Amino acid sequence: MSSPTADGPILEVHDLSIALPSGGDRKTAVRNVSFTVGRGEILCLVGESGSGKSVIAQSVMGLLPKSLPVTAGRILLQGEDITHAPLARLRELRATRMSMIFQEPMTALNPVMTCGQQIDEVLREHTKLSPSERRAKVLGILAEVLLPDPERMMASFPHQLSGGQRQRIMIAMALVLDPVLLIADEPTTALDVTTQAQILKLVLDLQARHGAGVLFITHDFGVVAEVAHRVAVLRLGDLVEIGPKQAVLQHPSHNYTRMLMSAVPTLHLKARALDPAAPLVLRVKGLDKTYDDRSWFGQRRHVHAAQDVDLEIRRGQTLGIVGESGSGKSTVARCIVRLVDPSGGRVMLGSGEGVDIAMMGAAQLRPLRKRVQIVFQDPYRSLNPRRTVAQALIEGPVNYGLGTAEAMQRARALLALVRMDPSAMDRYPHQFSGGQRQRICIARALMMEPELLVADEAVSALDVSVQAQVLQLFEEIRGRLNLAMLFITHDLRVASQVCDHLAVMSKGKVVEYGPAHEVFGAPQHAYTRSLFAAAPGRGYAFGVGEVPAAA
Repeated sequence: MSSPTADGPILEVHDLSIALPSGGDRKTAVRNVSFTVGRGEILCLVGESGSGKSVIAQSVMGLLPKSLPVTAGRILLQGEDITHAPLARLRELRATRMSMIFQEPMTALNPVMTCGQQIDEVLREHTKLSPSERRAKVLGILAEVLLPDPERMMASFPHQLSGGQRQRIMIAMALVLDPVLLIADEPTTALDVTTQAQILKLVLDLQARHGAGVLFITHDFGVVAEVAHRVAVLRLGDLVEIGPKQAVLQHPSHNYTRMLMSAVPTLHLKARALDPAAPLVLRVKGLDKTYDDRSWFGQRRHVHAAQDVDLEIRRGQTLGIVGESGSGKSTVARCIVRLVDPSGGRVMLGSGEGVDIAMMGAAQLRPLRKRVQIVFQDPYRSLNPRRTVAQALIEGPVNYGLGTAEAMQRARALLALVRMDPSAMDRYPHQFSGGQRQRICIARALMMEPELLVADEAVSALDVSVQAQVLQLFEEIRGRLNLAMLFITHDLRVASQVCDHLAVMSKGKVVEYGPAHEVFGAPQHAYTRSLFAAAPGRGYAFGVGEVPAAA
C-alpha cells in the first residue's frame, strides 16, 4: 500500500473500464477513462444520462453492484490503490478521506432518524469522541452549512425540511470529518434556481475552506461555468474531451461537447408575433387555495398556497409561471386542472364568460376534463408500469366513448407527431429513456384533443440535450395544433424558449405579470430580478469565445 502523498493528486483514475451486464446496448459502462483531481481543485464530469458519470463516482466510493465489475484500470486515493480494496478498508475511508453528496437527499437520508442522529452516526462510526463532543461537532457543522437554528435542525426529520435544507444536511454529513475528496453527484438538479445558487456557493465556500478536491458530476453547463476549474466530457462511457474550464467552454474541440453546449437554453427571449384577437381559452380570476395544516399536537395553521391569482391564456399562446419551490405555481396548475379543489375564485374555460369549473362537482366536471390535460414532471411515475404504451394512450379516449380501432389509429398518429416509432405501442414504460417516456406522456395528453395543455416542470428532470428536444417538440405541437399552453417551470432559461407571457410567483402571489419580452428585458419586481441573478452560467455564451460577465 502506498503512503498518502501531500503534493500529488488527491484522486487518480487510470484507464478505468467497467463492464455492463450482457444484453445491454453496449459492452462497457466506462472505457479507458483517465483523469486526476488535485487538492483544492473542482473537476466537473459532464455528459448525458448513460454517459458513465455516476458509475465512475460509485466506483471511486466502492458502491458499484457486482453486476458492474471494474475490468481494467486503477483508482488511487492519495496514492493508495482502492480499485479492489476490501469492504472493511472502504468503510474506513468513507467519510474520513472521501465522501459523496447524492442527487436526491430525500432518498439518501433515513426517514426514521433525525438529521442530528444521522450526522452523529458518522462520528460514532469513525471517531472516539464523547457524546457531548459529538453534539458540539454536529452543531458546528450545521452552522457551517448555514442552516438556521441548528438545534431545531438536529431534532428534525428529513420530511420536515425543504429540499435545499435536506441537501445542506447531506453536505454536512459529507464534510463533518474533513475528507480530502468530495464527490458531488448532481447535487442541484432537483432544486429551484435560487436554492441551486445558494448550494453552489456553499459548496465553493466549504471546498475552499476545507481544501478538498471535488469531483462534481452534472449535465448542466451553466453549473459548470459557475464552479469548475477543469471539465471532463463523457459520451457513452468514453472520455471525449478534458481541459481547463475556459478552454472547454469557449473553444470546445469535440462535436459532442459543442452539441451539449448548443442545447443549453439561454436567457435571450425568442420573441413571436401574437394574435391579440385570438380567442380566450382560460381565464383565472381571484384564485385562492388554502390548506389547513394540523400538527401532531392539535395545533392548526392556514397555509396560503395561492392567493388572488389572475391569469389568462389565448389559443396558440403559452403562459409561463415561474418561481421557487413553494411559490404556489404547481398548486395553481393543479387547481386549473381540478386535481385539487380551489378554496375560492373562478377558473373559466372558453371565450366570453366561459364555463366556471372552480367549484363544479365531479359529475358536471367529467365531460369538461378532456378540454384540459396535464404533463407531469416525472414521466416514469406518470405511466402505469403494467400497461403498454398503446393501453396508456387509448385509455382516456375509450373512456369517453371513442372506438378502440379509432383510438389506436389516433395513437399511432400522435406517436409519429412526438417522433416515436409505432413499434413503441407494444412496449412498456421501463423500456424507454426518460425523454422517450416524456414524449409518450405528451402524446397521451394530446389523445384527448385538449384546448389547454398544462406542462408542470415537464423538462426539469431531463438532460440538457433531451430537454432541448422536448422544448422544441412543445413548440411544434403548439404551432401545429394551435393549442393554448400553461408552462410551469423554475428555470428562467427554459421559460425563455417557449413562453409568450410570464407570471412570476412568490409565496402564493403573482408579483409580476406581462409579455415575456418585457419581463425578461426589464424585470420590475425585486424578486424577479433575484431569479435572473441566480441563473447559473448567465454570463456565458457557450462555445463562442465570449468572456463571462462579472457576477
